[in-house]
Amino acid sequence: MVVHCQDNPAVRVRFCDRFRQDEDCVHYAVEACAPGLNARVDEVVAWIWDADLVRFLEELARDFQGWDGERVWQNNDRDLTLRAAFRSGGHVGLTWTLRPWPTAAGGWESSVTTWLEAGEQMSALAAELRHFLHEDRGDRG
Repeated sequence: MVVHCQDNPAVRVRFCDRFRQDEDCVHYAVEACAPGLNARVDEVVAWIWDADLVRFLEELARDFQGWDGERVWQNNDRDLTLRAAFRSGGHVGLTWTLRPWPTAAGGWESSVTTWLEAGEQMSALAAELRHFLHEDRGDRG
C-alpha cells in the first residue's frame, strides 16, 4: 500500500511485507521516500490493544472541515509516528516519522510529509490501510 503526496508524487510512504505470527499482532515494514531519501523500518508491530492507526485516519477523514493544531498517533513501540495538520483549502499534511530502535544510542529518525485532500482521500487511505493490516481477520476491526 502506497501513500503518495498530491503536491509531489516523488514523496511517498509505503506499507509492505506484512505478516502475522499470531492473533495478537501484525508485523509490517514502512518505507519513506522523497528525493534524496529512502528510509525503512523493517518490523513495525501493530498490537490488537494499541490505539489503531486506521481509526486515527478515519477520525481525520470525519473531520474534513478542519481542526486547530496538530493531531498525533504513535504505535506502542514508538518506531512509527504520524502527525496530522489541517491547512486551508481542505488539505491534510501527514508527517510520517520512522524511528527504529527509539531508545538505542546512535539511532536515527526520518520524516516525510504527504499532503492529501481532507475527506475522500483520507477515507480512501483509511480503507486501504484497514485492508492491508486486517486482510486475514474475519472481524475487519
